[in-house]
Amino acid sequence: MAERQAGTKAGPPDSILLRLRDFIYEACGIFMPDKMLYFLEERCARRVEARRAGTLRDYFNMLTAGPNPDTEIRDLLNEVTIGDTCFFRSKPQLDALSKVVLPKILEAKAKFSIFTIRLWSCGCSTGEEPYTLAMLLLEDSTLRLKDWSWEIHATDLNDNSLGKAKNGVYDKYALRNTPPRFQARFFERRGERFAIAEEVKQRVNFSRLNLRDESETRRMKENDVIFCSNVLIYFDTHSKKRVVRHIYESLRPGGYFFLGNAESLYGVDEGFHLVHFPGAMAYLRPSQAINGDGLK
Repeated sequence: MAERQAGTKAGPPDSILLRLRDFIYEACGIFMPDKMLYFLEERCARRVEARRAGTLRDYFNMLTAGPNPDTEIRDLLNEVTIGDTCFFRSKPQLDALSKVVLPKILEAKAKFSIFTIRLWSCGCSTGEEPYTLAMLLLEDSTLRLKDWSWEIHATDLNDNSLGKAKNGVYDKYALRNTPPRFQARFFERRGERFAIAEEVKQRVNFSRLNLRDESETRRMKENDVIFCSNVLIYFDTHSKKRVVRHIYESLRPGGYFFLGNAESLYGVDEGFHLVHFPGAMAYLRPSQAINGDGLK
């Protein structure tokens, strides 16, 4: 999301726009500060046109009191929740996963004869992140992960993004960070676009999830690693604390939580232990099975 461009209208915000902002906040916890109201107005205008609602006020009334409100709420959230991502987005995080996090988890679980691993890509957008994780684990499946079973769950609030993720076809720009060996093994070129291999698609389970909904989040249990990149930036402090607590409870003791490179849990949650890696960091849910600092 970009800040308001010069030349756009100024003045006090439309009261209906503020009510729509509050409505979205109650629905999913996403809060748009005043500087982002232009973006909300633009996205709501698309729904006004699509529903032939006439005015923003008419649309708000339709949204809150009209027939099938749940369907329109989902359509509105599809407009205001957008993501920009790519395959292999953060090499330092992926190196940390492969070189430190995964070996520690495997060692800890093997001691109890538990040979399953579960990863969750939370806020997966159009699927590049969970597919990246699947490619990394598939490459390791005949080495460290031999005789292990693993699964990757990917969730997002946006139905349109999930549709694109399940389709698994991307333009060249989405592959801009993808190493050549992964492109050769896991993608099929289709004209100017690239289709993810079926063996990768079959390893990722996509579903819609609203992080504000505690009952939905509770079903995401027993994860060893959770990636949640550039999702919390759209929540205010209250919602962020609530979401992070849900994520904490969704991790196994000894599990790791990765945020976006510019995000942190400072002032949000004290239950996690911050772990530093070369060029990256993560948060560890402490356990006796893995040392508290995650590195020793």
